[in-house]
This record gives sequence, structure tokens and C-alpha cells, in this order.
Amino acid sequence: MKIATFNINGVNRRLENLLAWLRTAKPDVVCLQELKATDGQFPRTAIEAAGYGAVWRGQSGWNGVAILARNGEPILTRAELPGDPSDTQGRYIEAAVNGILIASLYAPNGNPQPGPKFDYKLAWHDRLALHAAELLAAGVPVVLAGDYNIVPEPRDIYPTRSYDDNALIQPESRAAFRRLVDQGWLDALRSVHPDETLYTFWDYRRNRWPRDAGLRLDHILLNNKLTRRLSGAGVDRHIRGLDGASDHAPVWISLRDAAAAD
Repeated sequence: MKIATFNINGVNRRLENLLAWLRTAKPDVVCLQELKATDGQFPRTAIEAAGYGAVWRGQSGWNGVAILARNGEPILTRAELPGDPSDTQGRYIEAAVNGILIASLYAPNGNPQPGPKFDYKLAWHDRLALHAAELLAAGVPVVLAGDYNIVPEPRDIYPTRSYDDNALIQPESRAAFRRLVDQGWLDALRSVHPDETLYTFWDYRRNRWPRDAGLRLDHILLNNKLTRRLSGAGVDRHIRGLDGASDHAPVWISLRDAAAAD
């Protein structure tokens, strides 16, 4: 089973890129972020024609998340992150696919910091940690995939001082990611590639893609029900270099069948 996460940075603007990647990569499950589309603007017809069922939480502006399932229909279990009924931002969706609970998340950027946006970022990650602990306690296979908007370690960003004040690398942000992982989640990409330089995002500005001036922002976390099934992981870097590309590249993992992992 192949599960991927992809911050598409505008699902309608990048639709042809997305469909071409689906045809070649053939992921079984895809978590999308930053749809930049309302519910009614989501390209359901084109997605279904490509062989994928979908659930989504649309929103104009910078948000919106979705889960796609190849040759099937995701079963929606949650369309918001619990813990703050006043939060209406479309940043979290959860669905069951082939016996696995899948979450697609688009965490807040948090800039500028300090300030209310950074406070919201940290509070959102606190809520995510609380919900993640509940998912762990449920004892079912779970994947938390998406754009966490956190660079976990200094090696996950190209050598630079230009991000020193950026919310993505602040100690509080990194501590939030560590607290989540320390609950018992496996950072799948880093687990498979413990020593490699790994980037998933390259800003459009300052020639960062040609310079390989990247950051690792997109992560797939697995609970202990899935760690033994992990057989591979990677970043489809070439997608970032295509015409009209998102500033993120897809991240994917592959899982063995449950019987083969026993």
C-alpha cells in the first residue's frame, strides 16, 4: 500500500500536474493540503475520472485538505481538529481507507513571530498532540500525514541564516514536533533515510529550487500498528521541477500487507 502527502498549493491551478503524478506514481492514498478551493470548487469529477474517490474540507484562501483513495471511497470520520469549536480553518480531515485511519493535516505557518499567528500555530499543535494521543489509545492503525510547517532539525533546512526568525524553525515549533513524535509516532521518511539530506519544499523566491535550497516540512507519522509494515519512503523531487509546479514535492511511504508483516 502506497500512501502519499502532497501540498498541492492550489488544486485547480495544479490539477494537470496532480493528475499526471497520479497516473505515474499510482499512490493508493493521497493526502492533499492547501487546496485553495471551496467545497464546491473541488475538482471531484476529474479526480474520480483518474480513479480516485475523495473526501475534502474546502476553504478559499490558503487552506483546505483532502484525502483520495484509489479505486475506492474514503470513509470520512472527522473534518476538523477537535479542541477549539471557534476554529473554522480547514486544516484537518480524517478518513478510514482499507483498514487504516488516515489524517491529512495542514498546520499553521505561524509567521510573523512572535504574535497571534505564532500563538495560534503552537495552540494548534497542542490540539493535534491531544488528538494524536487519543488515536494512539484507540489501538487502530493510524497515519498522520501532511504539511506540518515545522522543520524538525537543523539538518532539515539548507545552510542559511535567512530563516532565523521564521516560525518554521523556532525552538517552540521544533519542541511541538518532538512532543508529538515522543508519544510513540514514527517519522517514516527519516526512519527509512536516517542520514540523508531530505527536502520537501523549495520556496519560489531567490532561485531556491535550482540551488536546492530546501526545507523538510512534509511528514508522515505512523503509530506502532504500522511501523513493522513500513517498507519504503521517499520524496518525488522531480515533481517540484515541472512547469507550474507546487512549491512542495510529494512525500510517500509504502506499507507491506498486514499478513506479510506478522
